[in-house]
Amino acid sequence: MASSAQRRILPILKPALGRVLSGGGIYLIFVGVFALLTLIGIVAGIHALFIAGTRHAYGTYREIPVAILISTYIFFVVASTGLCLISSLGHVFGFPSLLPIARRSVYLSIITILSGFLVIGLEIEHPFRMAIYNILSPNLSSNIWWMGTLYSFAMVFLIIEFIFLWRGTHGKAVIAGLLGVITEVAANTNLGGVFAMMHGRSFWYGQYLPFYFLLSALVTGCAFIIFFVVSAHKINRLVIDEMTAKALEVVGKLAVFFLIIVMIFTSWKMLTTSVGGVSAVEAMKALVTGPYAFNFWAIEVLAGMIVPLILLFMSRFKNILLMFTAATLMIFGIFFMRLDMVVVGQIVPLYYELGVAEFSRLHKYTPSIHEILVVLGGIGFCGLAFLLGEKIFAGFRKEDSIPAAEQTVTVPEAKEVP
Repeated sequence: MASSAQRRILPILKPALGRVLSGGGIYLIFVGVFALLTLIGIVAGIHALFIAGTRHAYGTYREIPVAILISTYIFFVVASTGLCLISSLGHVFGFPSLLPIARRSVYLSIITILSGFLVIGLEIEHPFRMAIYNILSPNLSSNIWWMGTLYSFAMVFLIIEFIFLWRGTHGKAVIAGLLGVITEVAANTNLGGVFAMMHGRSFWYGQYLPFYFLLSALVTGCAFIIFFVVSAHKINRLVIDEMTAKALEVVGKLAVFFLIIVMIFTSWKMLTTSVGGVSAVEAMKALVTGPYAFNFWAIEVLAGMIVPLILLFMSRFKNILLMFTAATLMIFGIFFMRLDMVVVGQIVPLYYELGVAEFSRLHKYTPSIHEILVVLGGIGFCGLAFLLGEKIFAGFRKEDSIPAAEQTVTVPEAKEVP
């Protein structure tokens, strides 16, 4: 049986390995760098979990029990939801202009979930015990249990969907894609509910966060698609054909639409919180005028929202370089948006309103070296899986991408890969 399995697998692996090794020097350097980051991140996480102890290795403590590792997990899994939803518009809900990005977007959705699982697995003190008792002793009243379970089911549905898409069985891919959409939306809004139902943290509490998580997922998904599709064509030395350019144009327009709504939501969040309870007001002050003001105004608002919006309008959704730059800035800003949301919600002491001297100062948090390395490990894994996927799956192309050397029609300059 082993020999028969080898006969089936080897003819597939050998060409894939050949494509990986033929990627060129720069490609292989990036593969090596991302592989090294992944390895370093895993080693740092294992050292923190089993040798040094997370209480000593990580920068979290009793008053701020979750921080950059949880925000990075949120960053990845929310991006997965956005990628799933945007890709499903093509082959599940019947928007043919988005079909050229379907396979790659579903694959990206899978690897971003896995990246999030890698980071949170190295954050939880007993990850193996969690996986075992998640099945043996489920707590149906726990939002966190539902979050992990739903994202696990979503990953399974996405893998099945990707297989069907790759094999060309469209009908089955639609069913798997619809199940993936349902579980991704449920998991995403449930993740928002984990924070929204914490009555003791007034900066998070309320019905705002679940819908905001879903909306920000759509923005993140658009940014990821533009960034990775353009990067993929550069890696594979392809020019962007007319169909893919049209898909990117649609995604760019969706990004503008969702980005404007996020900006409106952010404005109302600031206004409503400013007239809330004492703890909520203090948290908002820390974000707007306090220690996190630079993160908020310079990175979240300016680099993550305003500049990308201007660049997308300037690009008229046809200038690939401007769209790629906007997507890069959006991804950078969204990462800090997640971090600020998680940390700022905890920096106000629970008994701050009582006026007790012991609780009169805001808590402080600084990520430790171990945490930074684990975050880089998650990013490295995502980058490594993306690069390998581009070669293993031959650029996800059949008829939707054409090698530059085989182009017979002149491609407009605005559609060239930067």
